Amino acid sequence: MPEQATGASERWISVRVLPGAGAPAREACMAALFEVGAQGVHEDGASLVTHFPPGVDLEQVHRVVTEADELATIETSPVPDIDWSEAWKSRIGSHQLGALTVTPPWLAEGMDPATTIVIEPGMAFGTGEHPTTRGVVRLLPARLAGGKTVADLGAGSAVLAIAAAKLGAARVYAIELDGDAIPDAEQNVQRNGVAHRVHVFEGDAGALLPLVAPVDIVLANIISSVLIELMPVIGAALREGGSAILSGILLEERETLLAVLAVHGWTVLEEDAEDIWWSVSIAKA
Repeated sequence: MPEQATGASERWISVRVLPGAGAPAREACMAALFEVGAQGVHEDGASLVTHFPPGVDLEQVHRVVTEADELATIETSPVPDIDWSEAWKSRIGSHQLGALTVTPPWLAEGMDPATTIVIEPGMAFGTGEHPTTRGVVRLLPARLAGGKTVADLGAGSAVLAIAAAKLGAARVYAIELDGDAIPDAEQNVQRNGVAHRVHVFEGDAGALLPLVAPVDIVLANIISSVLIELMPVIGAALREGGSAILSGILLEERETLLAVLAVHGWTVLEEDAEDIWWSVSIAKA
């Protein structure tokens, strides 16, 4: 039985969740943690780690997570008293990704604005801390020539849309379903001086992508099950000679995704792997 934080401790509680196998279990556990009040989830290898303030009902946390994934294992422990309003910043650094650097505002001083993407960490996914974000940014320069039109599906913080603009895209459509992420995305676009080229839209990618088509490049950092559903829409949205960069895929899912891509007439241009994550650049055969 987990420790009852209510009235029993004034310390923050660390919760580490090891999901069952596969991306669906991982996504279900992450969604469950946000459902019970997590403000952010850190991916530590195969585990998901978050912190809850004193007073959290840990029995509820366990119940909701195990209902989402009955094979998940959960570890909880008190953490030292820390000023989290400042300490969390130490977990976020700058990342040099080819010609671009992704950095939080407090580390951006002295960097060249033309090659720097400044992202204020918020509720929206995408700070450069995750391997899936970095994979797309590493693959993008080889596909992106100046003057291209790009669609970023599941844009989150708009980090990838901003990267495309900084690398020379003439127009970028950043499409995000989560309304809570839209203000973060719009602020990041303004902060990076690319609002004249990056346009943020709230809505379902499958519905909005055909409305902004044709495009030269589609970026999609989304879980593999959604990527598979979107492949026909992505293919139809591309101009002749266009390409797509997919991420959010576990390395263990690589062979499955390659088989799906082959069936639907896609060819692999370049691959990127970091930690347990796989990203791929593709084009129609």
